[in-house]
Amino acid sequence: MKKLLITICGRAGSKGFKNKNLKTFCGRPLVYYSLAAAGLFRESRPDVQVDICLNTDSEALAGLVAEQYPEVVYLPRCEELGGDRVPKMAVIQDSLARMEEKNGAYDYVMDLDITSPLRTAQDIKNAFELAEGREDLDLVFSVTESRRNPYFNMVRRCGDHVEKGIENAPGTPAFTARQMAPEFYDVNASIYVYRRAFLADNTTGILWDGKIGASLMMDTGILDIDSEEDFKLMEVIGAHLYATLEPFAQVQSAIRG
Repeated sequence: MKKLLITICGRAGSKGFKNKNLKTFCGRPLVYYSLAAAGLFRESRPDVQVDICLNTDSEALAGLVAEQYPEVVYLPRCEELGGDRVPKMAVIQDSLARMEEKNGAYDYVMDLDITSPLRTAQDIKNAFELAEGREDLDLVFSVTESRRNPYFNMVRRCGDHVEKGIENAPGTPAFTARQMAPEFYDVNASIYVYRRAFLADNTTGILWDGKIGASLMMDTGILDIDSEEDFKLMEVIGAHLYATLEPFAQVQSAIRG
């Protein structure tokens, strides 16, 4: 049986949006949306051993999770990993090492970002199955279709003027329609699935060191919470999705308590 570790990582406080990981989103604690989606995914894959851990330096967040999800393993975060300049990969690596001390080696590690609640169980399943089915991939992360293309309708600042984001290769014609340009995606920071060896052996904290696969999510999945304005906008969109689309409603209905 394959083994998957799901990590939920959250720092205490936040410079951009104070205590964002403790917020109530559409009537439920924000972190519960990630836990509910993870639970639905686990139910859909009984052939995979799925363990879930919470790595945090926030006792309030740990208490909130323990209240309704006591099976989630609490990993108190050490002071060295508590700053806002610490790469998140280092925290995920710390989670993997400590969980493997308890449970032995895992095959994959999946990180679900607390501040990206607009994901479905199917989104998680899609990302995991891509990683599972492609042994040549070191990492799979979720993306959405990009609304702008740097070859066609994005620009970069060049002193006192702007120029096209990316120039065409010399000798090739300019793109006159977006559909002609190479395809781009927005990385939405919602789901990351690491092959265990790539994560454990990475010493740079840089994702781009590996071969990466992209798992496509619905366009609204680009949103995450970094500010109060983000939070207000996402609550409006979230309320609509939970009321009108069954895959999102299933996640909200699966929240305990």
